[in-house]
Amino acid sequence: MLTNEQIQQLEELSLPEGIAHIAAMFPGKVVFSTSLGQEDQVLTDVIFRNKLDVKIFTIDTGRLFNETYELLDRIEARYRNKVSIFFPEAADVETFVQTKGINSFYESVDNRKECCHVRKVKPLNRALAGARVWITGLRAEQSGNRQQMPMIEWMEDRQLYKFNPLIRWSFEEMMDYIREHNVPYSPLHDKGFVSIGCAPCTRAIEPGEDARAGRWWWETSHKECGLHSTIANVINKQVEAK
Repeated sequence: MLTNEQIQQLEELSLPEGIAHIAAMFPGKVVFSTSLGQEDQVLTDVIFRNKLDVKIFTIDTGRLFNETYELLDRIEARYRNKVSIFFPEAADVETFVQTKGINSFYESVDNRKECCHVRKVKPLNRALAGARVWITGLRAEQSGNRQQMPMIEWMEDRQLYKFNPLIRWSFEEMMDYIREHNVPYSPLHDKGFVSIGCAPCTRAIEPGEDARAGRWWWETSHKECGLHSTIANVINKQVEAK
């Protein structure tokens, strides 16, 4: 287990130094999950540019925007490196679609969460198997559920560390990095799409709307799919208890 001193040291390092440091502490056991959003593009650039010992993977749910697939091609051409792709189990998708319907996630929150579980959470579980550190591109500004997330936390249920090196970054800091390093990103971001997921579940947001308003826009919920719900659930319970 990391000591408080090690965690504090990690938090004081620059972004490239922090990722390099955690990779050196857990050689061959650090993975980064990218959804190909702007935050994740910053981390992809840092990892590939500095040739860090971190495996980058993404989850292809089968319902992504075409712009997302095109960006994946651009990434691999730009950095001359591969992003590992994990897919949902075909049998799981077939069962869900045949029993619930191809677009049944519009009908209820439970259906939507089940779809996310089949297409995203289960592939994520496979991708994280054997890892000791899971790097994410989460930023506190993205959602109220993420305001209290630490930079690094121990996930008892997964038996690994979750490292959020951008958690305190502002939108402006992120964009400054993208411009300075000419980092490729999805053209959907320039059309009002802040958080990009599956095509049927994502829309552009209006000026002044919350950053997560474009995800699962037809429902009122905490706007999490299950990938990052552990800490969010704890925070929600704390708020409800007050």
